[in-house]
Amino acid sequence: MALRLYKPVTAGMRFASGVSYSQLAKKRPERGLISILPKRSGRNTTGKITMRHQGGREKRFLREIDWRREKTGVAARVLGLEYDPNRTANVALLQYSDGARRYILAPEGLKEGDTVMSGEAAPLTAGNCLPLTSIPVGTLIHGLEIVPGKGAQMVRGAGTSAQIVGFEEAYALVKLPSSEIRRFKLNCRAIIGQVGNADWKNINLGKAGRKRHMGIRPTVRGTAQNPRSHPHGGGEGRSGEGMHPKTPWGKSARGTRTRSKSKHSIKLIAQRRKG
Repeated sequence: MALRLYKPVTAGMRFASGVSYSQLAKKRPERGLISILPKRSGRNTTGKITMRHQGGREKRFLREIDWRREKTGVAARVLGLEYDPNRTANVALLQYSDGARRYILAPEGLKEGDTVMSGEAAPLTAGNCLPLTSIPVGTLIHGLEIVPGKGAQMVRGAGTSAQIVGFEEAYALVKLPSSEIRRFKLNCRAIIGQVGNADWKNINLGKAGRKRHMGIRPTVRGTAQNPRSHPHGGGEGRSGEGMHPKTPWGKSARGTRTRSKSKHSIKLIAQRRKG
């Protein structure tokens, strides 16, 4: 999708841009597949802030996405592409031949009227879900399972894709968007193609208000805080971060590896990410 530039009728609109929604269906979301998304503003059940920089935002409906794609061998027609405020990618509404309707992530190139399917016999076209054993080397995929049957957990952001680079014994080697090469079981399933709405990363919000409508509150630099609020705080004038930059909780913040060496998934990493 192309970027849409706004006429600078106000100062906040001068440099603002957004994604064009001309290819999306101009309809309300499917009634049976939505629920009101609770607004917790980053607080737990006692009212204490456990996630910073959250609060406000407009009312949203949560679209129920079919991550498992369990209707094997049943063809589905794409009724249209829709906007989803809860994720960077757009969603596609499917209607299966048995009448059921489901939402999936809309891959690049999928359009209204196309047919998608899941299963080993599905063709290698965008939107189809297959086990890794049935996908040839070099194919771009997304919506990748970590545990077989649990549903898509990796590579779900707008414009992202992974690539199968080889097979070894009981595993498939997949290059993730981070450049890490990781082992996945052969019966894990993935969806063919790249996630759509790749222009999302080029959006310029233009003003702080658009960020607040999304529920994102301001972020204060650590060097501008008090010493009891942040390890970078305090000092006279602009004192900077010091020799050892840290997170608000005291952990190293500049490139130190913090991944546990005893983590169970270490053996699944064939090649670490670059940088």
